[in-house]
Amino acid sequence: MNDSQQILPFVDAHEIRQQARLIGFHQVGLARVDDSTAAIEARNAHLQHWLDQGYQADMAWMNNPKRQDITQVMPGVRSLICVALNYYTPHQHSSDTNHGKISRYGWGRDYHRVLQKKLKQLSEWLRSQHPDIQTRFYVDTGPVADKFWAQQAGLGWLAKNGNVITRKYGSWVFLGEILTNLELPSDRPHTEHCGTCTRCLEACPTEAIAAPFVVDANRCIAYHTIENREESLPAAIAQNLEGWVAGCDICQDVCPWNQRFATETDVADFQPYPDNLAPPLSELAALSDSEWNRRFPASALRRIKPVMWRRNAEAAQQSRSSQSS
Repeated sequence: MNDSQQILPFVDAHEIRQQARLIGFHQVGLARVDDSTAAIEARNAHLQHWLDQGYQADMAWMNNPKRQDITQVMPGVRSLICVALNYYTPHQHSSDTNHGKISRYGWGRDYHRVLQKKLKQLSEWLRSQHPDIQTRFYVDTGPVADKFWAQQAGLGWLAKNGNVITRKYGSWVFLGEILTNLELPSDRPHTEHCGTCTRCLEACPTEAIAAPFVVDANRCIAYHTIENREESLPAAIAQNLEGWVAGCDICQDVCPWNQRFATETDVADFQPYPDNLAPPLSELAALSDSEWNRRFPASALRRIKPVMWRRNAEAAQQSRSSQSS
C-alpha cells in the first residue's frame, strides 16, 4: 500500500470544499491527475502547436516542459484542489479620452497576495490532517496550467478568448491551485459553452484572437502593455490602444456571460484604489519612480515599471491625437 492510499481515509472531499469556502474562496473543485490523461495529451498538443506558431511572443516561460507535465512540478502529485475568487466590481472605465484605462484585475490589491494567503491557510489545514500529506500551491507563480486544471476541476471552461468562464461569475475570477499527494475524487470537467458566439474575436481592435481558443500575444494589447519591455510599442498596437495602458478588458467586456452574470465581489481587497479608475494620461506620461511607488502599493501593476507606464501613456496620447485629427 502506497502513502497516498494510507492518507486517503483521513481527508474527506466534502471537508476540503467546506474549509475552502470558510477561508473565503468562491469556487472550489477537484481534479485527479490520473483521470485527466487524455485531456492532458490533447491540451499539450494544442499548447505545442501554439508555441510552434510563436504566439507566446517573448514569454519564454510558456515553453517550460514542466507546464506539460504536472508531475515535474511536484513529484508524487495525485490531485489538484482548484479555487477561484471573484474580483468584479461595478465601476466602469472612464469614457474621457484624456484618461487611461487599467484592466480590472489590477484595480485593487495584488491578487497574488490575496490568493496566496488563502491558499496557505487551506494548505496548512490540509497538512494538519495527517503528517504524510504533501502540498504545494500556486497563483501564477509556477509552470502550472491553471486554466486547464480549473476546467478539469469543473470550475468553468476555457473560452475563445483564452480566459476561463464560470457560470456564476463569468470570467472575472482569479485562479489558484493546491497540488497534493492525496488521491481525491475528481469533479466532472466543465463543458464548453461559448457556442457560435464570436463577440470577443470581433471586438479585439488588434485581432489578437487569431482563431477561436487561440490568442496571439504578439497582437495582444494586454501582453504589450504589461510584458513588452521594448522602448516603444509596435505600431499596430500603439495605433489601436483605445486608451488602454495596463492590460485590456475588451474581450471580457463584450462577453455575454460577463454581461449577464458579473457579480460584485465581497473581497474588500479587490475594490479599486482611487488612482486606478481614471488615471489622466498626462500624469502617467510623466510618472516618476517615487510617484510609481506611491500609486501602486501592494499592486500587481508593479510589474509595469515606470518607463513602461510612460511609454504606454505616450502611445495612448498619440493614438488619441491621430484619431481625432
